[in-house]
Amino acid sequence: MNIHSFLDKDTETFTHVLVDTASKHCAIIDPVLDFDPAAGKISYDNANNVIGFVKSQGLTLDYIIETHAHADHLSSAPYIKAQLGGKIVMGKYIENVQKTFKTIFNFDDLATDASQFDILTEEGSELTLGDLSITAMHVPGHTPADMAYKVTDKSGNKEKIAVFVGDTIFAPDVGSARCDFPHGSAEDLYDSIQRLLALPDDTLLYLCHDYPPKGGREHIATVCVGEQKLRNIHVKQGTPKAEFVRMRNQRDKTLAMPRLILPSVQVNINAGELPKPEDNGVRYLKIPLNQLS
Repeated sequence: MNIHSFLDKDTETFTHVLVDTASKHCAIIDPVLDFDPAAGKISYDNANNVIGFVKSQGLTLDYIIETHAHADHLSSAPYIKAQLGGKIVMGKYIENVQKTFKTIFNFDDLATDASQFDILTEEGSELTLGDLSITAMHVPGHTPADMAYKVTDKSGNKEKIAVFVGDTIFAPDVGSARCDFPHGSAEDLYDSIQRLLALPDDTLLYLCHDYPPKGGREHIATVCVGEQKLRNIHVKQGTPKAEFVRMRNQRDKTLAMPRLILPSVQVNINAGELPKPEDNGVRYLKIPLNQLS
């Protein structure tokens, strides 16, 4: 098992490429589509970097995995699928998010049965990637639909485990994800994080985002469970649930909405598909006014 991480500095998002070295099959996790909201411009630099890597290594793409419907960047999954093939994977609980935002965006024609995605996962679902086993973990809290994906490599003398955690937990000096999106829950997030921290200390957690303190360290893509238990500023080992919930709820009240939440969510709940062109050939994103506090 090899994992290669690509950072989009604009949104501080990591896209990961998981590779089974024996079969040369791979999966891409949380791919980013470049979007300039001031100009309304879509571009593909991040996606093309990942595509170029996959091609240069002679890899076959099996899966494009979304850990959740991101609120801070648009997904490039359909673009990558058109270039490399592969199936788009999403947790089945995305149905709940689709139903919520269908109302907010007044999308009459949006299917809310998750049928836009190729593969739907739930707790315990397994995907096979060569010698690797990918097991889905339902980790609600940030949103009700968040999934983490635990990868087990049994090909060597010692079993290796890595987990793509989405927005469930961040680097130790950053803490944890917000829970104030529709149907988010600090109580659920605490329980989800405890599941991750119960894994062996040397398990590597691959982050979806990293937000280093200003003037501090470089971005990091991964951290081990033992380090999280020792140093996470929000939820290190021994942090009581009530204390975490109180902190998380108070902190969330001070946070502004992500700058790309409205364009991101309406695209991402539709498996990354951009709106259809109107009769003038132009695609338009919707901005509902005064719908998110």
